[in-house]
Amino acid sequence: MNIANAIEKTFTNVGVVSAITSTIFIILLGFYLRRKGTFGPNFGKVLTKVVLAVAIAALSFNSFMQPIDHQSLHQGLGVLVWGFIIYIILIFAAPLMYSRRDMDKREVMGILTAFGSTTFFGIPIVGVIYGPKGVLYSSIFNIGYRIFLYSYAYIKMTGLKMEKENIKKMFLNPIVIATILGFVLWLVQGLAPQVTVPLMKNGVAAGGVTTVAFYRIDQTAIWLWKPLNYLASLASPLAWLAIGCTLGSISLKSAVSNKLVWYYSFNKVILVPLLNLVILLVLDVTRIMPLNFVAIATIVVMMATPTAAVAASYAISYDRQAVLTSNSSLISTVSAVVMMPIWIAILGILNSAGIFH
Repeated sequence: MNIANAIEKTFTNVGVVSAITSTIFIILLGFYLRRKGTFGPNFGKVLTKVVLAVAIAALSFNSFMQPIDHQSLHQGLGVLVWGFIIYIILIFAAPLMYSRRDMDKREVMGILTAFGSTTFFGIPIVGVIYGPKGVLYSSIFNIGYRIFLYSYAYIKMTGLKMEKENIKKMFLNPIVIATILGFVLWLVQGLAPQVTVPLMKNGVAAGGVTTVAFYRIDQTAIWLWKPLNYLASLASPLAWLAIGCTLGSISLKSAVSNKLVWYYSFNKVILVPLLNLVILLVLDVTRIMPLNFVAIATIVVMMATPTAAVAASYAISYDRQAVLTSNSSLISTVSAVVMMPIWIAILGILNSAGIFH
């Protein structure tokens, strides 16, 4: 398939186009309602808390309520390994992008470049574009991300040793609990006691029967799976509304005049995901770490996200380039909103052209 046909196929795919327009329109709605005053100054923060504490935790857990086979296990483990490798690479490589700056800016911008808003910004988009498999891979990918974010990033930003309070944040976070629990249950479902139940698809009887682990609530306890699914479905629209609301609360004037902020945003939403895409394609072609389209696309989308809220809060709380960090967060968010549809289109075109297996 030539590139022209691949482009046509991508932009005539109703699912891809509607997912992109949904993202943009709901973010713009949040922006408009905040500027109009319908949403108050703290509304975005409230939405963010709901999304992180409830919706994405439910989304992450439910994503593991699916069968395991050789391919999904192989892909999941590959994503897990890459999730650790890429952050080790970025920890050393990202500060080099700012080698002409003083040490403090170099360290802060390096951390902000390495750690994006994969949970709040990335997972909702992945869920809409790539479905349950995408959420599964994004949740697995985030295991390494969270370990480094709550350990390395914290230590570098504060200059302190790992504190008990931060270790608690790492392991008692609802999303971390849901992800680790779901991941373990997904891995061991073949070893757990099995039950035979009517086959369900999206909570509706599909005819026939199936044999699954007793805790596969998508098949054995629809009364529990359904409310979790309702909560999970809130992740995308609420996250996008919160992003728009946040953008509507901040003035762009002071941020747009800083050249370093634009350079950082280019690195964060273009260079870093491009680096991931190129390396993963090479690893796939050479069969060193073969990953399929959904796995690679999920990783690229996750890495094309703006500044991580946790990394930014470290910088602001410990007075490490607080103004620069705030401006970087703003411009990278605007840049990510613009670039995300482009990345999704590029990935779709490459897939249609037969680049992925």
